[in-house]
Amino acid sequence: MKHIEEDIKENRFRSVYLLYGEENYLKRQYKEKLKHALIKEEDTMNLAYYEGKNIDQEEIVNLADTVPFFADHRLILIENSGAFKHSAETLAAYLDHIPEFTCLVFVENEIDKRSKMYNKVKKNGRIVEFTRQKEEILTQWILGRLKREEKKITRSVMQLFLEKAGNDMENIDRELEKLFCYTLGREVITEEDVEAVCVGQITGKIFQMVDKIAEGKQKQALELYYDLLTLREPPMRILFLIGRQFQILLQVKELERQGYDRKTMASKAKVPEFALRKHLAQAKRFTKKQLKEAVTACVQAEEDVKTGNMNDKMAVELLIVRM
Repeated sequence: MKHIEEDIKENRFRSVYLLYGEENYLKRQYKEKLKHALIKEEDTMNLAYYEGKNIDQEEIVNLADTVPFFADHRLILIENSGAFKHSAETLAAYLDHIPEFTCLVFVENEIDKRSKMYNKVKKNGRIVEFTRQKEEILTQWILGRLKREEKKITRSVMQLFLEKAGNDMENIDRELEKLFCYTLGREVITEEDVEAVCVGQITGKIFQMVDKIAEGKQKQALELYYDLLTLREPPMRILFLIGRQFQILLQVKELERQGYDRKTMASKAKVPEFALRKHLAQAKRFTKKQLKEAVTACVQAEEDVKTGNMNDKMAVELLIVRM
C-alpha cells in the first residue's frame, strides 16, 4: 500500500498493478485512488473497464496500444478475470511491451503465484496483497472515523463493537454507518447502542452454536441453526464454518499447550487478536479428543451430502444433534 501511495505522490506510475487478497474494502479504496490519480473524473475516453473470466485479451491489448485522447494516461481496469489462475498467454506476453502512456490495473480475488501473469506483473509492475488488518490498525481506523463524526467511545465498547463487526473492513464500515445514524445528535456511543444496532456476523452465530454444543444445549444450538437458515445461509456454508470453528479450537488448544504467546497464537490460527481470548475460553470446554472427533464428524457430514446419502439441511441438523 505504501508503494502505491508513493507512486501517486510522485506521479510516477508503473505500467501494471495487481491488487489482490481477501480485504475487499482496501482493494476498492486503492483501485479508486489509482483511478483518480491517473484519469480526470470527467474523462470517459481514456478509461476502460473489464470484468469476468471471459475478457477479450486481444481487445485489451489493442486498446492498451491506443494513444490516449488529449490526456497523459490511458487506464484499463480489469476485475476478477481469473487471468492469474488460468492461462492468459496473450496478456502475459503483452506485459513486457506496455507503452508508457497505458496503465493496467488488475483487481483479483484469487491468484496463483506460480502463474505466468503473476511473474510478469512482478517483473514489470507492482503487486499488493490486501489482507485482513490487525486489531491495532482497525482500532486506529475506527477511531479516525469516529473523530470525523465527532463521536466518542470507550475501550470496552470498542472491544464489543469489534467482536460484533469482526475484522472485515467492509462490514465494519457498514456497522459504523448504522451506529452514526442511530446516535445522531449524541456524542458518546454506548454498549447499548452497539447491542441495539450491530448485528453479529454469521461467524458469531456459529461461535454461539458451538458454545451451546459444549454446554449440551441441543435445542438452543438447533434454534441458532434454524435462525441462519431463515437468513438464507446455505447449509453447506454453515457446515464449513462449524468445521472451521472446531479446527480453530483444536489449533489454539495445541498452541497454548506449546506455550506460544497470544500474538503468535492469533497469527498461526489466523484469527483476530481481539477474538483469541474467546476462542481459548471456548477451547477449554472441550478435550482434544472431542475436538478431533468434531472435526472428523464435519468431514463425514460433508461427504454424506456430496455422495447423495443425505440432503444438506438434514446432514447439518444431525451433526448438531450428535455432537
